Parts: sequence; C-alpha cells; structure tokens
Amino acid sequence: MVKSQDAVEIVDEWTTALLAALATQNEQAVAALFVEDSWWRDLLSVTWDLRTFHGARPIASGLIAASAGSPALRFEAREDERPVIDSSVPGGDMVEAFLRLLSDTWSGTAVLRLRDTGADGWKAWTFLTAMDEIKGHETTTLTRRPLGNDVHESGALPWHIQREDRRAFTSSDPTVLVVGGGQGGLSIAAQLETRGVSTLVIEKNPRIGDNWRNRYESLVLHDPVWADHLPFVEFPESWPIYSPKNKLADWLEGYVSALDLNVWTGTTLGPSSFDAATDTWTVEVTEADGTVRTLRPRHVVLATGAVGGPMIPKIPGMDTFAGQVHHSSTETTVDVAPGTRIVVVGACNSGHDIAQAYCLAGADVTMVQRSATYVMSQKHGIPALFGSVYSEGGPPLWKADLINSSYPYPLLLEFAKPQTVAIAKMDADLIAGLEAAGFNLGIGPAGEDDGLMGRALRRAGGYYIDVGCSQLIIDGKIKIRSGSGVREFTTTGVVLEDGTTLDADVVVLATGFANMRETARDLFGDAVADRCGDVWDLDDEGELKTIWRQSGHPRFWFMGGSLLAARVHSKYLALQILGMETAQVS
Repeated sequence: MVKSQDAVEIVDEWTTALLAALATQNEQAVAALFVEDSWWRDLLSVTWDLRTFHGARPIASGLIAASAGSPALRFEAREDERPVIDSSVPGGDMVEAFLRLLSDTWSGTAVLRLRDTGADGWKAWTFLTAMDEIKGHETTTLTRRPLGNDVHESGALPWHIQREDRRAFTSSDPTVLVVGGGQGGLSIAAQLETRGVSTLVIEKNPRIGDNWRNRYESLVLHDPVWADHLPFVEFPESWPIYSPKNKLADWLEGYVSALDLNVWTGTTLGPSSFDAATDTWTVEVTEADGTVRTLRPRHVVLATGAVGGPMIPKIPGMDTFAGQVHHSSTETTVDVAPGTRIVVVGACNSGHDIAQAYCLAGADVTMVQRSATYVMSQKHGIPALFGSVYSEGGPPLWKADLINSSYPYPLLLEFAKPQTVAIAKMDADLIAGLEAAGFNLGIGPAGEDDGLMGRALRRAGGYYIDVGCSQLIIDGKIKIRSGSGVREFTTTGVVLEDGTTLDADVVVLATGFANMRETARDLFGDAVADRCGDVWDLDDEGELKTIWRQSGHPRFWFMGGSLLAARVHSKYLALQILGMETAQVS
C-alpha cells in the first residue's frame, strides 16, 4: 500500500526525471519512464494539435520531437488535488495526479497515471497534456471578469449601446465568422469572445435554438444533464436529467444574452473567397432585413453540426407515390388520423423516436431496418457509460472533463467492451424480445464489441438508445422488416428488395446524414472542400479526423458534436485560432 506522502514523492520524482530527459533530448531516458503499453494524449500543449501516441518508444519520440525548440515545460502541484492512490486496479498500485503544466507562453493541465512495475520503479501508463490558456489572453472570467461600471467614466456610453455597437460590427470586421448557431457555434463563440477574439455567429433560422425546435416533437436528449453543460454556464440544479428539445432551445437563446455573444439570426451565407496572401476571407451575407454585408474575417468556423445535410436516397418511383415523403430531419409533428399507414425507413435513434411517436398517436407503423442497429436501454446504458464521471455527486465539471479527456479514444474503446457485455446482461430481456421480433441487433461476440462508443466514434450513428420504442416492437405494435431496403416506390407504397410490398400514406426516410465536408462543399465550394479531410471517424493515431483541428484548408475549421463534445473541444479550437492570431503557431 502506497502512503499519501509517498504518492507525492513518486509523482515529483517522475516529473523531475521527465523534464531532465527532455532538456537533454534523451529519447531513451524518456522511454524508460513509460510502461510499454502506455498512452500519451496531447491537446495542443506540446504539439499544437490533438494527438495520441501509443507505446513507450513512440511516446518518447513524439515528446522529444515536439519539445525541441519549444519553451521549457514545468510542473506544479495543485493545492486542491493531491495525488490519489488506487490499490484496487488489476496489476498493482496506481497513482493518479492532476498537475499544473506551465511554459513561458501558456498554461495547462497534466493528468498522470503511474503504475508500480516493481524493480523498474514507477512508470506512466497514461499521460495527458492539455493547454488551458495562452498567457496575456486568458479568459475574462472569475477573478478577471469585467467590472461593468465603465458608464461612470467621462464620455462612456451605457452598456446596452456599447453592446449593440459590438454586435452590429458597423465599423470593424469580426476576426472569426462562425456559420451556425447551435451548441457548437455558440460554444466556440463563447470561448473566443472571453479570450478577446471578436467573433460573429450567423444563423439562418429566425431564432437561436430553432435547430432544436424544428425537430420532431418527441425529441429528448439521450445524454444526461451532468455531461451537457455549456462553457462557463452550468444548468440549474433543478434542470431535468434529460433535456427536452424546446427547453434546450430556450436555454441556448438565453445563453447568447448571458454571455454577450454576437449573433445575427435570419442571416444567410452568400459567395465567399479566401486570399492566401493576406490570410483573409471575404464573405457575403444577407441579414434578416435583406441587407447584404461583406465581411472580411481571418477565420471561418463551420458549425452546422457534426454531420452534413440529409442523405435522401434516389429511389425509383418516388415521384409517383401518392402519399407524403419526409426526411427525418424535417419531421416536426405526428398529427395524423388513427390508422394512418406509416413506413419509417431506417432504424437508428431518429427512426425509432419517430416510429414511436406515430405509434402512440394511433398510426399503423412499419419500420424498415436496412442493416444492424446496436440497441441499449437508456435506463441501464447511460448510467453505465456516464455514471463514473458525469453524475449527481460526481467530480466537479473541470475534473470530469479532464478525466474523460485523459483516456485516449482507443483506450476508451477497450473499456467499452466489458461495459457492452455488462449492459447487455442488464438488458437481457430487451435483447431477447427484439431478436424474437426479428430485429437485427448485430452485436459482436461478447468481449469484442465496443457497443455504442465504437459506433459513435467511427460512424456517429448505427445505434438506438431505447426510451420505449423497443417494447412497442417486441409487442408487435410497431412492425419490423429487417435486412431489406426499399427497392422502389409505387403509387400506394413501397416495394422492398425482397419483394415485400408495404402500403403507406407517409414514408419517413430516417436515412442519416452526409459527411460534414459536403456541407462545406455546398456552402463554400469545391476549392475549400477539396482541401479538407473527411470529418469524424478515428485517424491512425486514434483521434477524430479534421473536426476541432486544422482542416486542410487555411483558417477554415469544423466545429460540431454533442453538448459535451462542444464544451470540451471548443476550448481547444479557440486556442488554436488564438495561437495563430498571436503568431505562436502557423
């Protein structure tokens, strides 16, 4: 058993040895500080990128290369977080430490987990280095918050007049133009504005939050409240665990006001171009009143969601169908007469939610499942995946986010395998019932399938978090047709690839969305999109591709993801933009 004081000394000895090895560029000495199956994740602080390294030698090589010519690092203990000893983990004692990580130009955080290797001493298993602030451009929060009483100074204008002038950008251009006013766009705007980077968000909808209001009426978030806070503002303690869409929409609208974000609603994007000689964009926008403005920002952030536009398959005969055809993205109401025949094509979250809503409204619903869908219950799955970090009485948010970020995605996917087995055991009756109903779950061998986590990271889809629709399928109240897509439309319905005919009054295409890169193509043209990489899925290192990092096109960025992802990663995207503006990175 390691004593608390011993843990402090162990961490001090390890960090001292690492800094000494980096100072002398001794790659062998760095490698000796890590176990062979070790992980280093860097969020900007050393590499100015989002990087993951696996194995003692690759970690040592990466640390040496990234630190060469960079400002020297130093570690400081946190007064509020002493190293923690965990003797319950397999393989012996482990020490976990949260440390301040500092250089002459920025400050950050390190999360270190050391394993006792016996004769070879304490070595790192996981190591996170994450930038928090660029010195001289820290967030204007807490002890640095503005006074707000400058109206008493000679000649000062009242706050609301100053505020409107900043929002209007009548005599200046924003440094950053954000396209899209959902949680991603607002999060990056908040992170930039609090660091002194002028930012304008344009949103095509009449109101902030309409991207949620305009979705199907039964939509409620699947992630719990403890994971879904926005930057700088947490939900009230009375907020429901799972957020209804319209309640969240109103919260986003209030967030804009509370954080003094510069937002133009009802504003559409026009022609744009990028001048590589001056690193400046020229972007034409049309405001809600028809006014056409030409803006010259230095950065553009595309924040229209982590996916692109709706994928609407071209199915023969669709134009001859006498009923209605909707994509799930435009489905807002299920106000239909009892007995109305509904065919929902697609069997992931949106397809299930819409099918459930129609069924409860008295419609005759058939779901067409084209390929396997992973299913877990919200009741069992969400606590299993989130509960150790994001829960009532869990760690404070800053610490929860660091714990979550400190495990690289490939390691999280390994953790997900036994979690998937455990969830399946709790959901045994649900799974058996779905299989009996003919639903294709497509769960891999026990201990090999990484469940929701793997599908979310690789595909951003392919799963359903059950909130009641599965029981309707089990009970036969929603009919399931699995393994065969739609071959063609007729005037009265659809014909499946296996020849089955389904009569329908309404066909809902819950067929997913294109890659976010294609949204860039639609809005900014081939010249921009062709230089960008595909967005999402894991790269060779195990980081998500293109999103929240340099896209391939200069000064063009992708921002998106869940509320949790938007909160965590908006900071790192903002720091990259600020790093360019302060000439710390090219």
